[in-house]
Amino acid sequence: MSTSSALKYRETYRPVLSPSDTEDALRLTREVFGRELALTLNLREIPAPLFVEEGTGVNDYLNGVERPVSFSVKGFGRRRMEVIQSLAKWKRLALAERRVRPGEGIVTVTSAIGPGEELDALHSAFVDQWDWERVIAPEERTLDTLVRTARMVYRVLRRTEMFLERRYPELGSTLPPEPTFLHAEELALAQPGLLPSQREDWAVREYGAVFVIGIGAPLSEGKPHGGRAPDCDDWITDNGESRGLNGDLLVWHPVLRRAVEITSMGIRVDAVSLLRQLRIRKCTERGALPFHRRLIDGDLPQTIGGGIGRSRACMFLLRKAHIGEVQPSVWTDEERQRCERRGIALMN
Repeated sequence: MSTSSALKYRETYRPVLSPSDTEDALRLTREVFGRELALTLNLREIPAPLFVEEGTGVNDYLNGVERPVSFSVKGFGRRRMEVIQSLAKWKRLALAERRVRPGEGIVTVTSAIGPGEELDALHSAFVDQWDWERVIAPEERTLDTLVRTARMVYRVLRRTEMFLERRYPELGSTLPPEPTFLHAEELALAQPGLLPSQREDWAVREYGAVFVIGIGAPLSEGKPHGGRAPDCDDWITDNGESRGLNGDLLVWHPVLRRAVEITSMGIRVDAVSLLRQLRIRKCTERGALPFHRRLIDGDLPQTIGGGIGRSRACMFLLRKAHIGEVQPSVWTDEERQRCERRGIALMN
């Protein structure tokens, strides 16, 4: 079953907010969430690049199958540029250059292109994120640090929801006071007959909001819960209960009636976990790239960070059935027709 056909909209969908109220609420949501995130995590806002040079190791290749948009620039000869897919590695370089201390960090707004996305209610060719990164001490590379930071990010989401409910009571509130933390291995043992996405739906339906720990390493059933690049998050280190120092925050979407991922985050690889993960994914040649060499040589700080989908968060908080209701993008004729049949008005 394709992702698109698996996403079920209510047949009689009616937006909670009018188009004009939606535009006002979008502005407020971005302002409030961005401000709360920076204050809560002690982050300084900085500008972000749209592209980086190919072959430096700075761009994020995500699950390893996505291919970035590339192009040439006059004066660079055969050297090409790549549109950013994620700023995970770039942020770490930015922290090193600024000599940011433990407990402090940076945040930026990323605009990127996802040409390989299957366009549907949750996925668009336009990718926008709050990208944040925070320096931690080497001894803070622990499960406790991950859980504590994930709680802080969740509280930003919940405070934003409460703010919007006061301004627009018709939106209501759905988030529980705290998320439930579950290891991917726990989900696999609890629901062995389900796919990872189905396990997430089951867990979030039960708890309202769930943080799934340990995404990337193979589980006892032989497959990972989800894909992760080998050179960003640490998904192989023993955390005292299972493996992995990363995870996804998922919430229950009351319109789509399924789990929706709000953010992926994690403690980043150190030299040891980087080399282990590169071996597991059979791409040890990446270790020779400039970014990877700096990390292996101890020239980069230990960090925790993540990307929070701006449009995805707004879609959830404003009770929208489709990401195209909160961002202008391109859509296939099939997707436009599907939305039209259900009364979903896509932004132009």
